[in-house]
Amino acid sequence: MSTVSTTNETSAPGIDAETSARLWRTRSEAVIRTLLLICAGVSVATTVGIVVLLLFESLPFFAEVSVVEFLTGTKWAPTNEQFGILPLFCGTMLVTVGAMMVALPLGLGCAIYLAEYATPWVRETVKPALEVLAGIPSVVFGYLAIVAISPFIKSWIPSADPANAAAAAIVVGFMILPTIISLSEDVLRSVPRSLREGAYALGATKYDVTVKVVIPAALSGIVASFLLAVSRAIGETMAVTLAAGGTPRMTLNMFESVQTMTAYIVEKSGGENSYGTIEYRTIFAVALALFVSTMVLNIVAQWILARMREKYE
Repeated sequence: MSTVSTTNETSAPGIDAETSARLWRTRSEAVIRTLLLICAGVSVATTVGIVVLLLFESLPFFAEVSVVEFLTGTKWAPTNEQFGILPLFCGTMLVTVGAMMVALPLGLGCAIYLAEYATPWVRETVKPALEVLAGIPSVVFGYLAIVAISPFIKSWIPSADPANAAAAAIVVGFMILPTIISLSEDVLRSVPRSLREGAYALGATKYDVTVKVVIPAALSGIVASFLLAVSRAIGETMAVTLAAGGTPRMTLNMFESVQTMTAYIVEKSGGENSYGTIEYRTIFAVALALFVSTMVLNIVAQWILARMREKYE
């Protein structure tokens, strides 16, 4: 009897401790799950709040200005009651396309080098340097465009405007380089080694393996980095405001001054316009157009990625 009693007394605390630990884990997981749910809810609520605010402030604008005129008009001069957003959209696309022409070849080339050719020492040195480049404020890039890039362009092309789309495209291209390089390099390095070894076994060279095996296998991730960089370029504000100028016009000339949608928002957000005026509401109308453009781009990007995605066991 004494032996059984002793055994029960020694095993009971062990059972209680195990039950207590399990109960503590259950409660901890419940708390963590609740916190994560709150974070997700805050994100959704923030997005909904932004959309509601844009609609609330934009609807009075569209009550006075036709949506057709807003989307198809070729003149943007709110003080003269001309509300065609195409010049701002054209300026945004001109800078974005120019930035991608700068960033895509440089970014993809650097990512391929880091993933396939660079030594570990070079990779560990270059990647932190790229992260530092990503942390430089955009206003610094804008100042660089004013004091260095624009004068350089002006010296080679005298007919270029002092502030032009080319200068803005160059600085935005360098700003989005870290995004393309970092994401593309990670995707390239995640391609299964068995694909590389199979190609080498068939007699392929390093170049053949990189171009014909690794890049096609990682193409969906590379495209995702490109699309993310495009969204970043479209939403860039301060660098474009300083470098591109402030002239809304429809042009394909990279050496003329243009105005983007984000630059217009910055220009009109200084407090000069009275609350409730049509000029004040143009800020939210342009912001709504920018939001819709970015959302459509993201939807198209998700559709493209769904069709291109590669899965490996």
